[in-house]
Amino acid sequence: MSAPAAERAGAPLRVLVTGAVSGLGEALSEAFEARGDEVLRTDLRAPDGGLALDITSDDDWAAAVAEVERRWGGLDVLVNNAGVAGGGRLDVATLEEWHWIFEINLFGAVRGTRAFVPLLKRQGSGAIVNVASLAGLVHPAGMASYNAVKAAVVALTETTGHELAGHGVSAHAVCPSYFRTNLMDSLQGADAALGATMARLVERSPITAADIAAAVLEGLDAGAELIVPDQPARDAWALKQHDRAGYDQVMRAQAAKLERNAP
Repeated sequence: MSAPAAERAGAPLRVLVTGAVSGLGEALSEAFEARGDEVLRTDLRAPDGGLALDITSDDDWAAAVAEVERRWGGLDVLVNNAGVAGGGRLDVATLEEWHWIFEINLFGAVRGTRAFVPLLKRQGSGAIVNVASLAGLVHPAGMASYNAVKAAVVALTETTGHELAGHGVSAHAVCPSYFRTNLMDSLQGADAALGATMARLVERSPITAADIAAAVLEGLDAGAELIVPDQPARDAWALKQHDRAGYDQVMRAQAAKLERNAP
């Protein structure tokens, strides 16, 4: 059982989810609610009964903390889910693309964590869930900015867990592989070949956002600090850990294929 679930002894968890209008954020919100938890859904546009939250805005995060305190007096689970898709080969992706994806995917989670840590410390409990990606653990060619930003989210999460453990607060990184979602709607970048490849992988995946959400809640309840929620992700992570030569061969074959298919 996760720290917040254990400490509230069966009471509904109080959960804030970012990027909750669609995709994994919506699926996570529905999964928490289905088991009786209370969810504050947030997004750029306020969901019904939720809150408008631009994760790049310090003022919006301060307003989110104030709303949580007004509504519940505390928080059990902060889910930093909102993010965007990006990537591109090293000589194609621009520095503007790098800044854009880091500002949202990394600093959004940093801002959310910094905003809620004082409250979580005061209450002496809680959990922070950061949605990273398999790309935070396994690093295919053509995706340097996405790999780097998601690896940074994994590192942020681990550090958060170490730093806050003495305050009764846990941290959990979620690292799924490709699953069917609308994340590709946010895709930006000059590398059209990479974008087309990512879109195909998402479209062909048999895994749904609901599948990932169910695995995330199971991992959270088990207290897993690294949640690798689907079998393709677990297989890829295991290959890298246990057969580095085989992993490198797969990654470099993928890199060569990307170059061949590029215009």
